[in-house]
Amino acid sequence: MLSKKNKEALFNPLSKDNPVLVQILGICSTLAVTVKLEPAIVMGISVIAVLAFSNVIISLIRNTIPSTIRIIVQLVVVAALVIIVQQFLVAFNYEVSKQLSVFIGLIITNCILMGRLEAFALTNKPWPSFLDGIGNGLGYTIILVVVAFFRELLGSGTVLGFKVIPQWCYDHGYEDNGLMILPPMALITVACIVWFHRARNTELQETN
Repeated sequence: MLSKKNKEALFNPLSKDNPVLVQILGICSTLAVTVKLEPAIVMGISVIAVLAFSNVIISLIRNTIPSTIRIIVQLVVVAALVIIVQQFLVAFNYEVSKQLSVFIGLIITNCILMGRLEAFALTNKPWPSFLDGIGNGLGYTIILVVVAFFRELLGSGTVLGFKVIPQWCYDHGYEDNGLMILPPMALITVACIVWFHRARNTELQETN
C-alpha cells in the first residue's frame, strides 16, 4: 500500500516539495484567507478533499480523455467537486462560508490542483494519485494554518476566536498589531516561512 513511491507522493509535499514553500503555488488564497484560523482550516480541508478526489477521478478516466480536451475535463471535475464542498459549507457552517466568500469557488483555478492533475494524476494509478492529492493538500493546509495562527494571535489576540492574551497585558500597555490583519503582512509572513524553510533545507537553495 505504501511503497517508496507512494510514501514520497504522500510525505514529500509536507516539506521537501511543499506546494507553497517550494513550488510557490496557491499564494493568492494563502494570503487572502489567513486573517483568522478557523476559515484557514476550513479552506485547507476543502482543498484536501477536492484535490484528493479530483486526482482519483482524473486518474480513473485518464486513458479515455482526449488530450485536446484534457484541461476542460479537469476543470469540469474540479468545478463539480468545488460546488459540492461549497454547498456542504453553506448547509453546515454558513458563517465560515461567508468569511471565505468567493475563495472557495476560486479553488477551481487553484494552480496546485491543475498542476497535480497534469503532473501526476494523468500518468499514475488512482491510489498513488489519491496519496499525492492528500499530501499536497496537507502541505498547503499546514502553511495556511501556520500563517493564520500568527496573524490571528498577533493581530487580534485570539486563537480560533478565543482570547488567549491575558487582560493584564493590555492593562500594561500591550496592543494588538493591526498590521497583522492587513494583506501585506500575510505576504511578509509567508516570505519569512519560506526563508526559514530554505535556510533549514540547504538543498533547496539556488546556486550560481
